[in-house]
Amino acid sequence: MPVPSARLSTLSLAAGLGLAILAPISAHADAAAERRAILDALAEEARAADPAFSGFSAAAGETLFRTAWAGGDERTPSCTACHTEDPTAMGRNAKTGRPIEPVAVSVNPDRFTDPDEVAKQFRRDCKAVLGRACTAQEKGDYITFMAEQ
Repeated sequence: MPVPSARLSTLSLAAGLGLAILAPISAHADAAAERRAILDALAEEARAADPAFSGFSAAAGETLFRTAWAGGDERTPSCTACHTEDPTAMGRNAKTGRPIEPVAVSVNPDRFTDPDEVAKQFRRDCKAVLGRACTAQEKGDYITFMAEQ
């Protein structure tokens, strides 16, 4: 017996909505896997630098994020100079005034998923804030903290 066209339209709509709901879930899963791959690579680097490495710490990442450092640019003494005290809020570049998307993964799920972009951001921002390159431990701690925000 043929399916009435109204019923077929309803089934098509339901299937389409189901796919629309699953697509973001899949995208977030992909982003989480990409972030995990970056953290795994940083863990290998941290282990090579310190055989006693035992994992990343969100608490240490928060300290890195909130500490005012003496070695960097006076306009960016801490990560919060651009990213605000609330990592879920929009930030603003302290030098240019350009808006910055929230750094917290809960608000910006694509954060820390592109290895080249992550490397570029840490290379530039660690030098500006800390006055030196961040260690693999510091990068992993920071990403771990932001992944929990």
